[in-house]
Amino acid sequence: MTREDAFTGLEAAIVLIAFVVVAAVFSYVVLGAGFFTTQKSQETVYAGVKSASSSFEIIGNVYGINNLTTDYKPYLNYTKFTIGLTAGQNPLDVTKMAISYSDERTRWTGADYGQPVIYITGDQAGSAPKWGINATINDDGDNLLEPNEQFIIFIGVPTTAVPNERFTITLLPADGAAYPIIRKVPAGIDNVNILI
Repeated sequence: MTREDAFTGLEAAIVLIAFVVVAAVFSYVVLGAGFFTTQKSQETVYAGVKSASSSFEIIGNVYGINNLTTDYKPYLNYTKFTIGLTAGQNPLDVTKMAISYSDERTRWTGADYGQPVIYITGDQAGSAPKWGINATINDDGDNLLEPNEQFIIFIGVPTTAVPNERFTITLLPADGAAYPIIRKVPAGIDNVNILI
C-alpha cells in the first residue's frame, strides 16, 4: 500500500507566502495606476479651471471719452478702464491680448495690441482708433501685468457708439477665458462719461 503524505507546514507556509507576495505586487500595481489616474484627473481639473476663469478683472468704472472739443460729434471716441490680476494668477502679457468690439451695426474681432479695433480703409486708416496701455500704476517698466500692478487700457471705438447704443468689448487674453465688457452709451454724451 502506497501512502502520500500531505503538505507539511513548511510547504504550506511557502505557498501562502507566494500568494501574499503576488497579491502585494498586484495591489501595488493597481494602487499605482489609481494614483496616476487621480493625478491626471487633478491636472485636467486645474487646466479646466484655469481656462474657464479670467486671469484679470476690471478695477473701478469703465469710462467713455469724447475728446472732440472743437467739433463736437455725438459719439464716443474711445473707452478707458483699469485692469488688475485676480488673486493667485500668473503675470499676463497685455501685448498678447486681442480685443473685439460689437454693437448692433458693427462687429469686429481680433484687434492685436496697438492695432485699430475697427479697421478703416483709405485716408482714415492712419488715424483709426487703436487700443493699448494708457498709463500704469505700480508698474516695473514692462508690459507684463503682475500682482499689485494696474494697467489703464484705452480702446478706440467706432462712430456707431452713439447715444443709447449698447456695445460689447471683449478682452481675449492668450491664456484664460475671454472677458466681456457690456456697456451702454449714455443719452447725453459729455467729454468724460461713466458707462453702465
